[in-house]
Amino acid sequence: MMAYIVRRTLYAIPILIGVNLLTFLLFFVVNSPDDMARMHLGAKRVTDQAIEQWKVERGYDKPLVFNLEAEGLGQVTDTIFFDKSLRLFAFDFGQSDSGRNIGHDIGQRMWPSLAIAIPIMLVGLLVNITFSLLLAFFRGTYLDFWGVVLCVAMMSISGLFYIIGGQVLLGKLLNLFPISGYDIGAHAWKFLVLPVIIGVVSSIGSGSRWYRTLFLEEINKDFVRSARAKGLSEQRVLIGHVLRNALIPILTGVVVVLPTLFMGSLLLESFFGVPGLGSYTIDAINRQDFAIVRAMVFLGAVLYILGLLLTDISYTIADPRVRLE
Repeated sequence: MMAYIVRRTLYAIPILIGVNLLTFLLFFVVNSPDDMARMHLGAKRVTDQAIEQWKVERGYDKPLVFNLEAEGLGQVTDTIFFDKSLRLFAFDFGQSDSGRNIGHDIGQRMWPSLAIAIPIMLVGLLVNITFSLLLAFFRGTYLDFWGVVLCVAMMSISGLFYIIGGQVLLGKLLNLFPISGYDIGAHAWKFLVLPVIIGVVSSIGSGSRWYRTLFLEEINKDFVRSARAKGLSEQRVLIGHVLRNALIPILTGVVVVLPTLFMGSLLLESFFGVPGLGSYTIDAINRQDFAIVRAMVFLGAVLYILGLLLTDISYTIADPRVRLE
């Protein structure tokens, strides 16, 4: 088991290095520090002195990869690549272009993101699996047919419709929840209920239809027929055999959600005014704060790779044959 985990971890290292190098090329080679200065200053005619001052204040005036003017290790460490890229591996995100500590902001903002993302993932998973098992139980009936029609209809609706519609119906007309805002402590729940409801409802269409397909594929296999021949009820067959053997593809779908636990939802947090990492990223893009965008891209890659690693480990628990392969 340990050898399997170590092997999977080693596979992730080249991927993370590649993401870091690609990010560096996009931000500092394709888009040079001079270009960033002009976009940030937002002036059509900006002087060379203003550009140089902007670069000096943010450490963008150094050589990209190799500093010939420095001595010893300074030739490598006194560069943009070391300051802005290599330090990310130590989770040293540095300062934003506006002068704030990015690591501190991430530490503060990840909790609102978690408060929204974890309930959406857990409740959504429970609702989708339950609804899918219900459709599989009544397969071939009118309930199954109209359930699939409902799923396709919900898949076809934009996520913005659920957000705006939920705000208007539940927030403005019925006045059940605040439309936007956030609070800390015991009063935070009332600002989180509406985003969680919208996040769960918007995922029912695609999630339930996919899980239904997985369950119907397992239902037609020989081990399910054998279970029925032994006299097991259909409910026990669905839960004890069909659901259990569909765990691996279900775990694969969960890994897509794992990065959002910390990264947050860009749309939900922006529309509901939640100070999470999703709105943090959107605000940085709008302000052209390139340091924050680089940090969030790297953090998202780390979380996604970590999710893949956790999924591989969970595979061995759900099906020990994966470890042997």
